[in-house]
Formats: sequence, C-alpha cells, structure tokens
Amino acid sequence: MEKYSVLMTVYTNDDPGYFSLALDSMLDQTCPPDEVVIIKDGPVGEELQSVIDERIAKGFPVVQYRLEKNAGLGAALNTGVEIARNELIARMDSDDYSCPGRCERQLAEFAKNPGLDIVGCSVLEFSGSIDNIVGERRVPLTNEEIYKFAKKRDPFNHPTVMYRKSAVLAAGGYSDYRKNQDTDLWIKMLRNNAVCMNIEEPLFRFRFDENTYKKRRSWTNTKTLISIRYKAWKTGFNTFGEFLSVAAAQLCVFILPTGFQKFVYRKILRR
Repeated sequence: MEKYSVLMTVYTNDDPGYFSLALDSMLDQTCPPDEVVIIKDGPVGEELQSVIDERIAKGFPVVQYRLEKNAGLGAALNTGVEIARNELIARMDSDDYSCPGRCERQLAEFAKNPGLDIVGCSVLEFSGSIDNIVGERRVPLTNEEIYKFAKKRDPFNHPTVMYRKSAVLAAGGYSDYRKNQDTDLWIKMLRNNAVCMNIEEPLFRFRFDENTYKKRRSWTNTKTLISIRYKAWKTGFNTFGEFLSVAAAQLCVFILPTGFQKFVYRKILRR
C-alpha cells in the first residue's frame, strides 16, 4: 500500500500518559506509517519529551519539530503538513486512540479510488479506559451526504481523517483560529471540490469527559464557530438561514446550563 505520514501535535499541558497511548496506537497500526511527524507547539516538559525520545531510541520513524513558542493548533498543523514527506497524511490527537486497522482501512479506500482527498470514520467516545464507551459519533458516509451535512455541522471527526497533503495546501491549509480550525478547513476544501468519504465502522476512540463540555461551552469556541459559519455564508457555501440556525444553536449551548448542553449532545447531536 501507499506510504503515509502521521501528523500529531503536543504542547506543555498535554498528559504524558494519554500522549503515550495515542502515539503507540499509531506506531502499532497493522499497516505502519512511514513516519510520525510530531510538532511540539512551544516548549514541552521532560515527561512529554521522554515519550518521544523513548520511541526514537527504539527505532520508530518519529520526526520531531519544535515551534519556538506556543502558536496554536492551526499553525502547528500547518507546519506539520509542510514537513510531512508523503502525500497521504493521517491526523491523530495526543489524547485519543486509533484502532489497529484504522490506517490500513483508509489506505484501502484511497487505493480503490485515487481521486479521494479525505477519508474519515465514525468514532466511539470513551471516558477513562478506552473500553469504557460513553457515546458514539456517526458521520455521513458518501461524498454527496458529506457536502449536505457540512452546511450546518462538521462532516468529519478531525483526528480520524487521512487526507491528501496537496488538497490541504491547495485549500490554503488551516486558518489561524484558536478553536475550530478543522471546521474552517473542511469548508475550504469542500469549496475547492474535495472528494470525500467516511468509513461507517468506528475505527477510532475519542476521549470524552467533563472537560470536553467545558471547552465547547467557552466564549472563544462560540465566537470562533459563528465567525467561521458567517464567512461560509458570505462566500456562498451555505444559506443565510443555515448560518442563523448554527449561530442560534451555538449561542444556546453557551448561554444555557451545562446540563442542557449534555442533553442536546446526547439526545440530538449523537442520533
């Protein structure tokens, strides 16, 4: 199968144990990566650095690059996309878990359809142990369904995707947002006629706990998402009505109690 790179970022507040689990899940793929590019978003502590050093000492193809200061996820990912030596890049977050066959399945889809630009998958959400499943996020499967879904919601689970480096660069890469960089990237790539699909099987485990709700309820998250969706409307990606519905829903999540957010998330968004 075609060679591919893994792209991860890590910064000083990341949990070393979570990072170790996430990194190993990519190194232990049934179809191993040609390289794992780790962008250190500013200085990291000794524990996080030791996770990287131990894998390099064992001979794993880990490439590390440190930004001088914390620049944010978008800037870190853009650096990683540029550094990656392969056309196919598999994203991975520093606190999640990829099932062993994830990348092999995605590579098979690219082999079947060389015109594909993005292949993602559904996820199971876990808390604590990866076996403690607390939810699931299904995503649209076909290219047509993805384009329709993207008018209001993200059609991909960001850390699950494998995408073409050339397609990401052609769309302008990640924007300099502190939150929701992936939402903006999907809109730009879809406006650029990217060809996409998602695998129905949940080949990924996403860490989900109380802090997840808090992060998504922040004003920074709310303001950024509304700004991105406003820009999408202004560029003709979606209608004004679609923009209003997204903005209203996001404001409700921010204003109303966390219990309401949990209800919406579990009973509506995860159906």
